[in-house]
Parts: sequence; structure tokens; C-alpha cells
Amino acid sequence: MNAPDQQDRFVWTPGAGDIERANVTRLMRAQGIDTLRELTDRSVADINWFWEAVVRDLDIEFSTPYERVVDLSRGPEWATWFGGGRTNVARQCVDRWDERAPDAVAVVWEGEDGDVREASFSELREMTDALARTLRELGVSRGDTVALFLPMAIETVAALMACSKIGATWVPIFSGFGPDAMATRIADARCEIVITANATLRKGAVVPMKPVADRAAQIAGGVRHQVVWMRVPGEPTQMTEGRDVAWPDPDPDAAKLDAEPLDSEHPLFIGYTSGTTGRPKGAVHVHGGFLVKIAEEVAYQVDLHRGERLHWATDLGWIMGPWEIVGSLALGATVVLTEGSPLHPRSDRLMQQVARHRINVLGVSPTLVRAMRTSAHSRLGDHDRSSLRVLASTGEPWDPGSYRWLHEEVGEGRRSIVNLSGGTEVGACFLSPHPIVPTKIASLGGPALGMDVDIIDTHGDPVQPGAVGELVCRQPWPSMTRGIWGDSERYLDTYWRRFPGMWTHGDWASRDDDGYWFLHGRSDDTLNVAGKRIGPAEIESAIAMHPAVAESAAVGLADAIKGESIACVVVLRVGAQAGPALVQELRASVREHLGSAFTPRLVVFAEALPKTRSAKIVRRAVRAALTGENPGDLSSLEDPGVVEAIRRSTLSE
Repeated sequence: MNAPDQQDRFVWTPGAGDIERANVTRLMRAQGIDTLRELTDRSVADINWFWEAVVRDLDIEFSTPYERVVDLSRGPEWATWFGGGRTNVARQCVDRWDERAPDAVAVVWEGEDGDVREASFSELREMTDALARTLRELGVSRGDTVALFLPMAIETVAALMACSKIGATWVPIFSGFGPDAMATRIADARCEIVITANATLRKGAVVPMKPVADRAAQIAGGVRHQVVWMRVPGEPTQMTEGRDVAWPDPDPDAAKLDAEPLDSEHPLFIGYTSGTTGRPKGAVHVHGGFLVKIAEEVAYQVDLHRGERLHWATDLGWIMGPWEIVGSLALGATVVLTEGSPLHPRSDRLMQQVARHRINVLGVSPTLVRAMRTSAHSRLGDHDRSSLRVLASTGEPWDPGSYRWLHEEVGEGRRSIVNLSGGTEVGACFLSPHPIVPTKIASLGGPALGMDVDIIDTHGDPVQPGAVGELVCRQPWPSMTRGIWGDSERYLDTYWRRFPGMWTHGDWASRDDDGYWFLHGRSDDTLNVAGKRIGPAEIESAIAMHPAVAESAAVGLADAIKGESIACVVVLRVGAQAGPALVQELRASVREHLGSAFTPRLVVFAEALPKTRSAKIVRRAVRAALTGENPGDLSSLEDPGVVEAIRRSTLSE
């Protein structure tokens, strides 16, 4: 593993201890398998065998044993999993750990004001049961939908587990949404109950949430009740008599409420993601499939063990929120949640949390790392990171400089980076390294276990190593969305009909001669300059090499001669000055690294880029800001005003 040529090729190589302690090593030995490649190949060659092995290895409970692992009788588009079985996410994640290890810590929470609370599995069950009883008193029954508009907190975990326990389907909504975006999701999912907080703290300010929920309920119509957690005591909060009820106090003397045994295909939650046109898409996830797949990923990809602690800097409204909560608790581990910005009140807050809460697995986005890189590097050494074993990331392609900074500065050159990629509709990851193989800068390793992914050309044929093509999946997986809520035709059009029999994900991908996979941005964002295709991430990486640049977005503009020419919207680091000289330097950087054909025609400086709650840059919004076209649905943007700000920016050529 330590030959000089491999040292040059790989940024991190596992030691004997890393391999020995890994959960995936245990699985391999139990199955008589010697290498990860052999396990990966067999996991897609025999999906029935693999997912059965996962259920046994991770001790996932089915109160009624399933009769078959997967049913493909309606085609791969409508596969069902663990047929005939009954289970419940709340039983796996809360009730059984209350029975086995009631005093073990289930959730750690840190408020932005420094307040820290912990909940044992016993305490989490009391909170969950109290809220479940309240929901039943409000008329919520199996199959009803409940909107969750909450900051990350222990109460948030109790809310989604209470819904799960009684068979209600929860609808997580980004805590930073305005009323219109929230109302769209409430109306589409037909939610009659909303669970919210009166307010939350972010960047030193009190951010009201109840007024947003009130207005959203008014716009959407049909909301019968709101359950309100008083996160900020003393904050004026208008409660509507007959509709709004206070968050219930847990009662340690009350009889315990058992989780309902639900069919494996019973809907667990509806996760919304925006499309390029039309209303947001509601991905439907179910108890059995989501539980098994997410527990598998958290166990084998980021290698979380029972009793360890995982924190992902995220929101419940992004798939990584449910991912970290369900995945950690299903394994009997601790999930660490924090309120507010990871960069406030100090830019090294995230590293403070690692030291204070003894975090073992830390998940970040490349955007967050770029922000940390510009402001926190001088303070990283002040914080004890001895507990930290694994770094993880998702959300967008990496630029090599930021990836290396995370590895060398945060990871001190000795921790793996599990760079994974999937999506809300995937409910999981298509690609991911595993902690027993070397990693390469910005690579996603290879196919995740059980994921039959491939890279194809426009004719549907596999591409050769080094070539860029469409990322597809040839077989279904347990956490795959069960359609788009209320619109099966849109589901089929979006994912299955372009290449029949294959899920088309909308990402450009490639793999190198060593079998390592890389992403190159969304396929609908790909630039085609005089017949030469290039992903925006490659342009953005070249721009990011300039020390003045914090981040950028590259898009294509219509060009009468070339078909498309390239425009870049650039956000500068603090203290950097925009101007004609810098424009020429950025163009020269792209020309030097990618060739003169890809020199940007246009460079625009802006204060920020339009991003979703998952920190993904929405390039169609960037393009629309530059061209004046309709940007489509912007409800998933963290700050829709950024689009208009770019439109007003001075354009430099």
C-alpha cells in the first residue's frame, strides 16, 4: 500500500488499524469475502443476497419477517422491498435502544447561544411518546402527513420519530424557507398538521419561525393544527386559539407507547427537491427501504459504531438531515445537532464542537470548507481533534485546493475523506469511498455497495475510462423514491424514460484507469463550446486557483459562432478587489489550465451565488440572472434575492 507510485496517486491510505476496526471488514469476513472489489461486485450481482446480509449484520428489526427481499414484478421503476415484512423506524431508532441501553446518549444539541443539552434514549422515548400522544389527540392517524418546520434540535428528532411511531408521514421543510415556499410544500403534501418552533437563533439574531408557519398555513389552506415548541422563551408568539397547541412535556410516569408495526412500504417521509421547471418534486421514502439503506451507509461508508458520535452540518430540509438522524440512531450511536451557522459566533465554531462533543464522524459541504478555508485556518490548531476519525462530504463537486485543505488542515493528513454523492430522490448515495481503501483528491471512490451504477454515452453504451458520460443506475435499491408524490408520470419522465430500464441521475461522471470515479457537475449544466463539452466544475476549479476567489459559478451563454460561450459569476475573498485587471487574470487562469477555447467571455463579480439549502449552486438561476430569462422554481434557494443582485451587478468583459 505504501509504494512510491501509490503515494503519488493517493492522498490517503488506510492503516492496518483502520481496516481491522471497520464495519465493512466485519461484513466481508462474515461472508467469506477478501476484498472490497469482490464485495461490491457481488452486492450488485446478487442484490437479494446482499441486502439480506445487511439486515442480519446490522441487526435491523422486522416485527414480522419479510417474505422476499425485492419484488420487481412491476419493473425496476416500481420495485418494492422487504415484502410481507413489518417494521417501524421509531422502533429501530428509539424504542429498542431504550430497552437495551436507556442511559446511553441518543442526541446532543448545541444552541447558537452556547446552550448544550443531551437526551438519553430513555429521555428521547419519553419526548417522542408525549408528542405522539398529542398528535393522536389532534386526530392524526396512520397515513396522514405532518409538516416539520423546525431548526435542528432534540425536539426535531422527537417530532420525526413521533410521526413515524404512529404511522404518520412527515414532511421536512427547510428551516430558512419563507411562507410561499413552505406553503407550496404543505399544499402539495396535503398536510393538516404543522410542527414548528416559535423562533430560532442564527448569526446572533432571533429568527421568527411561527409567523412564517402562520402565513404559510393561511396561503396553503387546510391546516387544522400547529404544535409549537417555544425554542426562544420570551419571544412574542401569537397562538391561535383552537388551532395552535403547545409542545407537550414528557411524562416519565406515563405508560410507554409502542411503535406501530407498519408494512415495509408504508410511507415514512416526503422529501422535496426542486426541478428546473414546475413545482418542487416530492420524493416518497418508506420505512423498510430507507431504514435499511441508510443504516448500511452510515455503518459501512462513514464507519460509525455504536456509542460513537456523528455530526453533519445540515438542516432537516436536506436529505442529509434525515440521513444523519436515522442512520446514527439505527446503529445505537449518538447524533450531534447544532443550531445556527457553523461559522458563528466564531469562524472556528465547527472545530470547537468537534473538541467539545468528542465527535467521531464529521460531515461538511465543499461550500462550508471554502468558507472555513478563508477565515479559520489560523485557529484550527487550537482545538483537540483526537476524537475525529472520519471526514465526510457531499452536496457538490470539489475543487482540488479545498479538498486538500480539508485533508491536510482539518484532517491533519491522517483521516479519510468519504466524499459521497446521491440525492433526495436517491435517498442515499450512488458513489462513495469506503474507509478500507486509498482515496484520491476530489474522487468519490467508486460505486456504493448495492448500487449498480454505470457511465454511458448518449446512445446508452458504457464509456471508456477517462471519458465523461451520464451517471445511471441499472438496478433499483431499497431507499429509491417510490415515485414523485402525486405525479407518477413526472417521476417516469424525470428518471426512467430517457434510457429505458436505467435511472438517469442528471450528473456527468467519469472514472480513471484505477477505477476511481469523479463527478463533473449536472448534465443539464454542461457547457458545449464549439463542439467541445466541459463541465462547469472544471471551469470553476481553474477560477478557484486564483487567491482572490472564494467560489464561482460557470454557465453557458448563447453564442452565434461557437454555440455557447462561457460566463463566470465570481465571489471574491474578503479584502480582494474586483476590477479589469482581475478579470484578465481569471481568464488567463482558465486559459492556462483548460485551453484557450474555454476562456470565459464574461466575468461578473457578485456578493453571493444562488444556492439550495444543501449548498448546491443553482446554475440555471445564475444563467437567468445574466440573460434576463425566467429562472423557474427558486423556492429551494436559501436566498432568492441573490439572483436579482447578480442581475444588477456590473458586467465586466
